[in-house]
Order: sequence, then C-alpha cells, then structure tokens
Amino acid sequence: MVTLMNQNGIPETLQFEDDQLILIDQTRLPSEVLTLRCSTVEQVHDAIYRLVVRGAPAIGIAAAYGVCLAKRGVRDDYLRAMDYLATSRPTAVNLFWALDRMKQCLDSCTEDQQLHDRLVAEARRIHDEDRQMCRDIGFEGAAILSGCERILTHCNAGGLATSTRGTALAPIYHLHEQGHAVEVFADETRPLLQGARLTAWELSQAGVPVTVLTDSMAGGLMRAGKVDAVIVGADRIARNGDVANKVGTYPLAVLAHYHAVPFYVAAPSSTFDLQLENGDAIPIEERKRDEISMQGNRTVVPEDADVMNPAFDVTPAKLINAIITERGVIRSPISSIQADFESAK
Repeated sequence: MVTLMNQNGIPETLQFEDDQLILIDQTRLPSEVLTLRCSTVEQVHDAIYRLVVRGAPAIGIAAAYGVCLAKRGVRDDYLRAMDYLATSRPTAVNLFWALDRMKQCLDSCTEDQQLHDRLVAEARRIHDEDRQMCRDIGFEGAAILSGCERILTHCNAGGLATSTRGTALAPIYHLHEQGHAVEVFADETRPLLQGARLTAWELSQAGVPVTVLTDSMAGGLMRAGKVDAVIVGADRIARNGDVANKVGTYPLAVLAHYHAVPFYVAAPSSTFDLQLENGDAIPIEERKRDEISMQGNRTVVPEDADVMNPAFDVTPAKLINAIITERGVIRSPISSIQADFESAK
C-alpha cells in the first residue's frame, strides 16, 4: 500500500507512476486508508464518478492522467478517452479545463511516437501547477484569516480535493504551521459526509484542532459568536462571481451574511468559467437516489417518497466577501472577474 502523505501529515491524494494512477480511495475514509490503482481510462472514469477522487482540482488532475492511459500512441484513442472522461462529472469546470489542456497538447504533437510522453508531461505540468496554486492560495488566504481563531468550513477543500494542502484548507494549514492558534468547525456535509469523513480526517492527521458539526448547527454557532469566518472551496465560478459549491453552501452564506460573519471562497483561476454570465447557467449534477434513501444497507426513505439529490448549489456573489485565488484576492463587490483579476493584489 502506498501512503500518500507529505511531511506535515497533509494528504496528497494522487500519484502517477509506472503508467498507473494511484488514488487515495476517499470512499473508504476514515475507517480505512487504502489506495486504488487505475490502469485504464474506464477505471479513472469510474473513480471520478464514484467519488474515489473528488474536489474540482483533483478531478482535473486525475482526468489529465486518465487520458494518458488510453492505447499508447493512438491519437483517436486519446481523443475518445477525453470525450469519455468529460462525462464523469458535469459541474466541476476544472475537469473540462484539464481535458482542454490535454487536447491542445495532443493537437501540438506531430509524431505519433511522442504522443504518450508529451501527454504525460502535460499532465505532470497540470499536477505541478496545482501544487504551486495550493501554496499561493494558502499564503493569500492566511493574510485574510490571520485574525481568526475559529473558522467554519463546508465539505472538503483540502489536500484530498487537490494535489496537496487544498484551497479552503490551505490558509488554515499555513496559519497552523506558522504557530497561529486556529480551530476548525467542519460541517458534516450531508448526504455523503465529506466534512465529517474527509475534512476532519485530514485536519486531525495534520494536528489541526477540528470539531465536526451537523449542517444545521452552523447558524446557532454564529449567533453565539463562536465563528470568526467561513471559508469554502468552489467547483465553478461564473463571470459575475456567483459560485457553485457543495450543496449546503448557499444557506451557509445566507447565515453568515445575517450574522455579519465574513464568508470567503478559495479557488484557483482554473475554476472560473468566464463563458457563463452568472450562476444560473452553471450545470448542477443530480446524483443517485440511494445516496439519500440508503444508509449502508438500510433504507431510510420510503419507496413511495421522491428524493432530490443535487450535488451542488449556487451562492450569489453579493454574499461573498472575497474570492481568494493563486493570482490574488478578488474582493466584494465582485463585478467583473476579468477586471478583478487584472487588479488583484
């Protein structure tokens, strides 16, 4: 078994070696720390769909490596792999961004014998860029959160969702390593408990104090003055600054706004979809009924009752105090992402 951890106890959720994609199997956490080896495009697609690997940046990296597992040196097979991997999850724009990068790389290749090596090199560049992105977001976000001791987050936007360190958790890791007293409240994040299973696991592995909450407890904590800030990740951000993130993020933003608690989003520039005018145009993934109607092998919803299971909701830009990126901080009011990028820092 390969243990994908860095020296600070922060998970590095994936590696590519010997033409295999090695993933921490996030469906088995926290009770078992196991890895899954993917040697085919189909296995990578299944791993993304089943949430073995999840989080927008990590999905993009995994898909890039997945392309490399197509039949070596056959251009049409690489193209089919890209089209197939694009069907694994619809909301995380990093998936399509990474596959576009791989397509551009493929188009630039003229000799078939170079295809595999060139594609692997491009996937490794995407992976390395993500590592640097995590470090930069950590630095930018730590400056904003430096006066906060009690920080609430939703879902998982840490090392398990990226190459390492994460987006929303990167500033927390940075502060912790600098000796700042910081405590994290992690929403359990229904229905798949990414906060309870994943965020709490990886923070505790790194020695960061963490307390798991039911999703419905956040408002009461804010009312009691026990939350200094909220920070979350993102799966897609529209041109006007509307943010799609794990379902439950929008009501959390409303609660933060009502209680005057700053609400921050941390995401790389690859998560911005400048083709979409606003969040209403973001496709929202609908997942299977069983994720809500079943708990293990036990049915908890009557068969005659319908179930709604959107994986994401959209938070309007006006509820967001700032978006923290590797290129700088975009502060509210968020009017034009392109203009804000130019003036960031």
